[in-house]
Amino acid sequence: MRFEAGYSAVELASLVRHITQDRTVRLVSSARLRDPVLLKLVAEDDLDALAEIEGATSSRLRTQEVGADHLDRRELVFGISHAHFINAAFAYWLPRSLNRFNGPGRGAWYAALTVGTCIAEVTFHVERELANVSDFNTVVEYAEMLASFVGDFVDVRRVAPRPDYLDPNPANGYPAGNRLADAVRAAGHYGIVYPSVRSSGGTCFVALVPHAVQSVAQGKVIRLSWKGTPGPEVEEVAS
Repeated sequence: MRFEAGYSAVELASLVRHITQDRTVRLVSSARLRDPVLLKLVAEDDLDALAEIEGATSSRLRTQEVGADHLDRRELVFGISHAHFINAAFAYWLPRSLNRFNGPGRGAWYAALTVGTCIAEVTFHVERELANVSDFNTVVEYAEMLASFVGDFVDVRRVAPRPDYLDPNPANGYPAGNRLADAVRAAGHYGIVYPSVRSSGGTCFVALVPHAVQSVAQGKVIRLSWKGTPGPEVEEVAS
């Protein structure tokens, strides 16, 4: 079966699987785990002003207040553990370009079954930026965010031949992926399960709605170091 643009409800229904996955891994910048840099520089009496500054500059806080172009604030989650991490995944996006299954105005929660697959996916994106500046020297730390998924996902792992939305070239794959994601969300499904494009044999998940992400917990901190050439050194630096 080749599943191309158009994405009818019948085609989607044939690929829907009820997923119960109790452990997936997402890598997020470890900077998000730290207190605001300004916190140590202000007196206690000034914390309200600091909160106001954060509110004015934080996409997550703004989105929680008023929503975004393609995200209703009522879709976000509150009152559960690590809700701010879930909401941040949907409140941050590339302002002028696409990811595989989301674009400007709405983020998504990307995850994988293993941290190795996550590292391969992250490495691709970081190295695109390093190539743009012609400098493969940088160190980045990421924290594992572990989460479970329960619900109806569109499973495209066995779609053959390779569909357009899994094209390794972002210029080809990402527009098609966004069309698929729009159709999946419109049909009321939680997300997509798909083979990793950057890690052979890896399995990836994208949750397209916040309430699909459950039981979030923090895992290890991973450091990726580039020392002049593509291919980072990988080390665990904390738990």
